Amino acid sequence: MPNIGDYEATYADFSWDTPKGFNFGRDVIDAQPSGRPAMIWVGSDGSERRLTFGDFSRLSNKFANVARDLGVEKGDRVMVLMGKVPEWHAILTGLLKVGAVAIPCAPQLRAYDLEFRASHSGSVMLVADQSDIEEAEAARTNMPTVKSYVSFGAERSGWEPCETLMDAASEEFTAEDTAASDNAFMLYTSGTTKHPKGVLHTHAYTHAKRMEALYWLDLQEGDRLWCTSGTGWAKSIWNVFLGPWSLGTELFFHEGGFDPSERLDFIQQYDVTVLCQAPTEYRLLTKTKELEAADLSKLRHVVSAGEPLNPAVIERWKELHGITIYDGYGQTENTLLVGNFRGVEVRPGSMGKPSPGCDIHIIDLEGNPCPDGETGDIALAGNPPVLFEGYWEQPEETESCYRNGYYLTGDRAYRDGEGYLWFVGRSDDVILSAGYRIGPFEVESALIEHEAVVESAVVGVPDEDRGSLVKAFVVLGRDHSPSDALVKELQDFCKRQTAPYKYPRRIEFVEELPKTTSGKIRRVELRQAEGRRV
Repeated sequence: MPNIGDYEATYADFSWDTPKGFNFGRDVIDAQPSGRPAMIWVGSDGSERRLTFGDFSRLSNKFANVARDLGVEKGDRVMVLMGKVPEWHAILTGLLKVGAVAIPCAPQLRAYDLEFRASHSGSVMLVADQSDIEEAEAARTNMPTVKSYVSFGAERSGWEPCETLMDAASEEFTAEDTAASDNAFMLYTSGTTKHPKGVLHTHAYTHAKRMEALYWLDLQEGDRLWCTSGTGWAKSIWNVFLGPWSLGTELFFHEGGFDPSERLDFIQQYDVTVLCQAPTEYRLLTKTKELEAADLSKLRHVVSAGEPLNPAVIERWKELHGITIYDGYGQTENTLLVGNFRGVEVRPGSMGKPSPGCDIHIIDLEGNPCPDGETGDIALAGNPPVLFEGYWEQPEETESCYRNGYYLTGDRAYRDGEGYLWFVGRSDDVILSAGYRIGPFEVESALIEHEAVVESAVVGVPDEDRGSLVKAFVVLGRDHSPSDALVKELQDFCKRQTAPYKYPRRIEFVEELPKTTSGKIRRVELRQAEGRRV
């Protein structure tokens, strides 16, 4: 499995080679040698499991039979609310075999988030593990389309016990003969001025993820990959599931959260050769003494995605361990569109060059290519299989992503004379914080539920470690006065209303918010004001 080598030749000769019919469960998981190592899993309690592709083939067949017995049919939407356990992979694979549309949900989601996703998608089943079942149960009365509730790791009245059903299910299952154009996944974005959108991806997308695994992750025979992304995010579908397993790569999968010392110990203990982390994790590790003392000699390739990584961090890893961090850029709606690749000179601070199969342009407001050095919108030409089919039941939102035949990412950059792209900024209001994409509308909606809040506007403000922090500008009602105690109360309130990572880490009380003549809040003015303070 070669790296990109001669970039220009690879880019020019690349072909997606998408088959007309494809089912990832059948054509990838079942097709691997049964005894080939697929995963080393370490639980938060230190327990360890080692699983082969044969194990996942059997487990996914069992869940496919369970889903079919509970009435799930081809094209049905199914929400999967689970943490970092091997059964997450087995359940997603089983749903692909059934031909259902899987909707991975982040464990941090709250009842309101789940209610919206269930109602919007028309999901017929929800699978939740023991740590998330309470939140799912709280949302249950407002999810009328969900007919089956399946619990994993916990027994509860009114829920089907997943382990019991799988134990009794057959290990044989004939996967649906899905076409490449059939829907496979729905991945939700973060909302900005509206609710989150359901991004539809097809079975062709599941086939196409091997490009990123081959050229950006640079996976080779004998590698062991650790991508630290949590379940429920597009990055986990890319790099903890579809991409590496397309190449038969073994995963290291850790249930616990981020601890710098533990992270470095596991890399050494489990002979991780390829590491994929969020920029925040690299930044935090860079500040530790443990990084200086760590033995990372077996770590041959390291990548980062989610937000631009500071050049100083890249230089520090290079200085300490001779390791180059290869930054990359992509979206929920597509794949790694631009990246730094092995075999291509890395210029710290640059996004890199377009990925093979991705015809990236920088265009102006009329849809014309910008000259080198001029900032414009990052745009994708054509219709590669990694590009989404559209937003679920939102044709106008889908149409708004296109200009003059190009798909617009919503971000801005410029291209230099040697083909490198340089990120300038986001043209929408989504906040990238510690690898999470956070929609201001979701946080504002939570704040407005508090009795003290009349209005709020949420923006991202620069932060050395997290990239950006969520900051809320809040207008209070007459009977309430600004105080440190109220700041804490509003933060805690937000944590209960929506996923905790979304809460505003800074709150500023203001008399009024800047608005357009039509009454829309001008977040851009707030961001600009924050920029002048730095």
